[in-house]
Amino acid sequence: MKETRHARGLRDRKSHLSPDAERLVAAALGLANSGSRIEDSFWEGVLATRIDHLLDAGHPQSVFDALDRLNQTDAEAYGALIEAVESSAETVRLDVDGQGWDCLLVSAPLVAWTRFRIPAGPLNADVAQTLAAQWQAHVLTRDARFRLSPYLYSIDQMPRDFAELRKLTRKLAVSAVSGQPARLELRSLPETAEMLADTRYLLGVVAVPRGKALFRWQEHDSGEHASRVQCLEQWIAQGRPNLEPLLAGCGFECLLPDAYHLNMRESDRRVRPYAIRAAVHFLTHALGIEASDLHASAMAFGADRADEYRIGISIGDSEEVAQGVVWPLLGAEGETDDPPPLAVIRETLREVGVTDLRVWPELVEPEYCEDCGVPLYPNSKGEIVHAEMPEEIGPDTSHFH
Repeated sequence: MKETRHARGLRDRKSHLSPDAERLVAAALGLANSGSRIEDSFWEGVLATRIDHLLDAGHPQSVFDALDRLNQTDAEAYGALIEAVESSAETVRLDVDGQGWDCLLVSAPLVAWTRFRIPAGPLNADVAQTLAAQWQAHVLTRDARFRLSPYLYSIDQMPRDFAELRKLTRKLAVSAVSGQPARLELRSLPETAEMLADTRYLLGVVAVPRGKALFRWQEHDSGEHASRVQCLEQWIAQGRPNLEPLLAGCGFECLLPDAYHLNMRESDRRVRPYAIRAAVHFLTHALGIEASDLHASAMAFGADRADEYRIGISIGDSEEVAQGVVWPLLGAEGETDDPPPLAVIRETLREVGVTDLRVWPELVEPEYCEDCGVPLYPNSKGEIVHAEMPEEIGPDTSHFH
């Protein structure tokens, strides 16, 4: 089943679906129960046509309602539908002067960690041009056209739903094919939440003549072929010197530029251990203490099943939580995995010197601060509390969670 940021808690379940939502549910069930590739193609076409129409019209509610219904009733059909929705949001087809173009929204995630602040915001024109050229040279095919959005995005600044995402994809696609600058509304993007470990994204659209390869790793019969590993190595070697000034004061890991939703999931997975390490590093350096002076408490949060673990980190015997970390569970992740998520959390804590972890067995509904909206975390007594920085740490850093 597809992993997705939209997997749970999309909308309140409705007893009656709209006709569009009912048709999406029926087509997704048809695809999930299909017995042949030719039937797969039929249902995929039905889904693509209806989803494209709903997203282009700016009416994603029926899509959300259908996803919510299937998420609660049929996991396989839910996976089929979310895959179709993601494809429609990140892919557009254009016909320009008799030439058909396949266009895909792509991202280059930068998983970053810091004791200070992870930057986000507009890119200098020269830097954007250089990064676009390196991206195209080392990842994309010779026939590809590419348009990079001149912005370093945080998750808070990304499109908020599938319709907005498809709109951005289309704008950048038209720009890539035509060669004209895209008209993007970058000045009104919201402020980003400040985290000790988070992901920043470069976004762009790659466009190729219909049916042609987009990425160099697709060109098996060409002298231009390079494996995914080779593409990543070249992207790091050539791109990192231009990325480092954008993330001053941060350590960061470059992920392979690839399709938007694939990289959203991969960056979610990769940032989790960095969040723990950054929280421990911040506390030990800010307070001049050892990691062995810290203890952690973990608890599962969700409605019917665990959607995430929250880890409260406390100092000494204190019942106060000084730092909190959210460890989201992606797709079908759970305690039947090998290794299970809690084992990975425990090992990550041990790697940074925190050996005292108390795990509370209850499954708790997610709770957030009514004033500032941040998640609440378990303390050493199993109480769900707000993370509060010690008074020894100045106010300039007290907002981190």
